[in-house]
This record gives sequence, structure tokens and C-alpha cells, in this order.
Amino acid sequence: MEFQHYIDTNTVELITLMLPNMFCNLSGLDSLKSSLYGSRKFITLTGFIFLVTSALIGYIYSPRLDSAPPRWVLFAHGMLLFLYQTFDAVDGKQARRTNSSSPLGELFDHGCDALACAFEALAFGSTAMCGRDSFWFWVLSAVPFFGATWEHYFTNTLILPVINGPTEGLMLIYLCHFFTAIVGAEWWVQRFGSSIPLLNWVPLINEIQTYRAVLYMMLLFGAVPTVYFNLNLPYVVVLFCSVSNVYKLYPFVVLMGGVLVWDYLSPSDLIGNYPHLVVLGTGLAFGFLVGRMILAHLCDEPKGLKTNMCMSLMYLPFAIANALTAKLNDGVPLVDEVWVLLGYCVFTAVLYLHFASSVIHEITTALGINCFRMLDAGSCSVGEALI
Repeated sequence: MEFQHYIDTNTVELITLMLPNMFCNLSGLDSLKSSLYGSRKFITLTGFIFLVTSALIGYIYSPRLDSAPPRWVLFAHGMLLFLYQTFDAVDGKQARRTNSSSPLGELFDHGCDALACAFEALAFGSTAMCGRDSFWFWVLSAVPFFGATWEHYFTNTLILPVINGPTEGLMLIYLCHFFTAIVGAEWWVQRFGSSIPLLNWVPLINEIQTYRAVLYMMLLFGAVPTVYFNLNLPYVVVLFCSVSNVYKLYPFVVLMGGVLVWDYLSPSDLIGNYPHLVVLGTGLAFGFLVGRMILAHLCDEPKGLKTNMCMSLMYLPFAIANALTAKLNDGVPLVDEVWVLLGYCVFTAVLYLHFASSVIHEITTALGINCFRMLDAGSCSVGEALI
């Protein structure tokens, strides 16, 4: 079951009609428009590229996410996130309009959404100058996403609350980007009582930095209620009590715990000095875990832990052991941690790309379809689809 986006129906219909046809007017692309640009997965991929671009711009102007980027970058973050949400909302509509819905489309859509948690956390970290706390913004987006995927896997239902992350949550984030483009990124590192004088009477949080106050409020009013909603249904509670079902949560818990232990033992302050690499590597491992669970659901595999989900954790023992060598060698690890961290990103990237390419190849071969192409490749009307 796909995420339900609460976007005006007429707006969605207009975008899904315009998106394929606007490419048809480009010289030499008439034959490619309906076969490529009208595909749901091409729309999904295009929206995902917007977020990758946003994170890349943030890295260029704020490598450690602790310096203020130019205001046009802040505006670009908001616009690119808005485009991502729009494309993510209309891809399902396009698939239904062209009768091209497929399990591969669901896997492709939610797989990109899982990776989007990491890239948007980096973009917001750039806007709000969060530094090492950008990792915790990723955690607050990844935990509810994994919980919703876990619920969907065991119950075959995915019912989002009226106020949810994919719609209102993303809207609030890109509005924050636009707001920051007006007031400047420095607004986020002031005391909460100074940034919002009307709330300077609030105890405890009025003296902390504004972005940390937002982090705590996201935890209290966003992540916790969402996870509670995922586990509140009686049949979910019953399933949660089964050991074989709880096992499904272990890889994600071990992934987060392993990264935090590695950072704690590291003499290099990994998350503080290299937030992009830590969030990127961990986000790719998270994408693999989510993708593997979605695939198990689509293939109706037996419930319980899938052994190959733990492949994303294989690098962490080496990284932690290397950090421990610094304790025995006057603070100098056996291998420079920059190279270990780069190896972590390469390992998770190769693992995820191998998984994605293998699944796409097997599904398209078994069903006799193409990943991005649709049937009507000779005209500008979308028509019937292969997938």
C-alpha cells in the first residue's frame, strides 16, 4: 500500500498531465517521451536527484555543517525539497493514470524515500548549522520510517496519521529553508529565547540553541507519536511479542548502536568532522535494510529476520576495532580513520547498488518488462504501459 499524499487532486492531475508532455516538445525527444519521461520510476528518480543535488550544494558551502551558507543556497534547499515532495506525490498518480503500477514501482519509490532521509538531514544540517547533531536529525527521520515499514511488512497496511512526515513534515522543513533564507542561518544557533522572544519564558529550552530545541520538539511531537501509532494497533502488539518478528528490528538497532560506539571510541570526532560521510554511509546501510524488508513483503517471504540484512553491519566491527587500537597507541589508530570512513561509504554504496541492480534485473527479467520504459514509445500520448 502506497503512502497517501494529501495534495489537491486537480493539482496532481495537472502535474501528471504536464510532466510527460513538456518533454515532448523538445527536438529529437518525441520518441523517448512516453517510453521514458512518462514512467513513474523516472519521476521518482528525478525527485530523488533533487535531494542529492541539495545535499551536494550543502557540502560545498558547509563541509562540516557548522558554517552559514549563502542565502541563495538556503532558498535552493527549500525549492529542491519542494520539488522532491511534489514528484514523490505525483509518481503514484502517474502510475495509476497510465495503468503501470507494479511491485517494482513500490520498491523503487520507498527505496528512494529511505535514502532521502539521509540527504534531507544533510541539507537541513547545512541550513540550520547543526554540525554533528545533523546525525540525530537523520535518526529522527529514519526511526519512524523503519517503524512504518516494519508495520507494513507484518500487517499489510500502512495508514499514516492525519498529520504525518511525508506531507506536513516535509512541508514544515522546506518552509524552514525558505524562512532561513530570509533571516539567515545564524538564527538557528542563537538561544531559543533569543530567536523566539515570545517563548523566552519557557524553562529548560530557552537557554539552548534553537536547532536543538527543534530537535527535542521533533522527538517529542513527531517521532515518538509516530512510532507509538505504528505499534498501537492490537495485532501489531501481538506480532511485536513474537521473538521472530522482533528480530526484524535488530539490524537497525545494531546499525545505529554500532555507529554511535564507533564515534564514541574514535579519536577523530567522526560525526563532528565528517558528518556527510557518516550520514551518507549509514543512510545507505539503512536503505539496504529497508529495501530488503520491502522486498520480503512483496515476495511474501516467511516472517522473521533475513540473514543477509546483517551484511550491512559487517564493516562496523572492523571500524570499531580500528578505533580501539588508538587506545593502545597513544591516540593514533592502526588505520587513518578518514580512510576507514571512506571505506565504510564505499562498502555500503556497493552493497546497496548491488542489491538494487540485482532486484531490478530479476524482476524485469521475470516479468518481461523494462525498468523505466513504457509501451507507447512512438507518440506523445502515454497510453498503455508495459509495467
